[in-house]
Amino acid sequence: MTARIPQPGFGTSGHEGAECTENVVRALEAGYRHVDTAQMYDNEDAVGDALAQADVDREDVFLATKVKPENLGGEDVVESTQESLDRLGVDAVDLLYVHWPLDAYEPQDTLPAMDEVRDRGWARHVGLSNFDVAHLDEARDILDSPVVAHQVECHPWLQQDELVAYGRDHDITTVAYCPIMQGRADEDETLTEIADAHDATAHQIALAWHHQRDGVVAIPKGSGDHVEANLGASEIDLSDEEVARIDDIDHEERLVDPDAAVWNR
Repeated sequence: MTARIPQPGFGTSGHEGAECTENVVRALEAGYRHVDTAQMYDNEDAVGDALAQADVDREDVFLATKVKPENLGGEDVVESTQESLDRLGVDAVDLLYVHWPLDAYEPQDTLPAMDEVRDRGWARHVGLSNFDVAHLDEARDILDSPVVAHQVECHPWLQQDELVAYGRDHDITTVAYCPIMQGRADEDETLTEIADAHDATAHQIALAWHHQRDGVVAIPKGSGDHVEANLGASEIDLSDEEVARIDDIDHEERLVDPDAAVWNR
């Protein structure tokens, strides 16, 4: 089953407490319809408060959370998902990810538990995060549930062409975190030059590039006026030549600590 995952999503990593609630409420009321959180972020309760406060119906919001690595033992997947639902104040999430295939992750134990959570109706869809191709293949072989999304660090400095192509081939949406390079998009000359031509910011151009990549959904973080500015990137139409220039950026840099990556576990 293919999930329609709204573009863009609103990322909440690093947002906590009342500030997180305020940011998510602002995002939802500005027009975002996809909110991404995780057990690891320690903010599911704040996101739940925002869902309750925002003048937006719950059924109109695509809500995603992730099971953290230490909770990936079979019984812990089920128990911790119920705890996530309690913190979020919902009966089900739209998408439940395996956050990192680390620590307690054992495919033959973890993945059937993800199926069980979906069978119970606690998660409408199952996703994976921070996998490589070999581990995606393995997971898809074990899961009964279709993998509808794969979330990875992805931006003009780490374009993840192999994983994006894999997603397209297997009907898996690539969900891009750090899509504006942790706020460093304005350090890139190509992005700033294209931004000047559109009377936009480099961050908006990075997001517009994501929006025009088939099979990719970006989940930028934001606070204050950045919430609306990031949403406005969806109105920017990049030319084929501008997209090609971004595709050809000669800079590759991973911004999330590679020591945490699956291939270094």
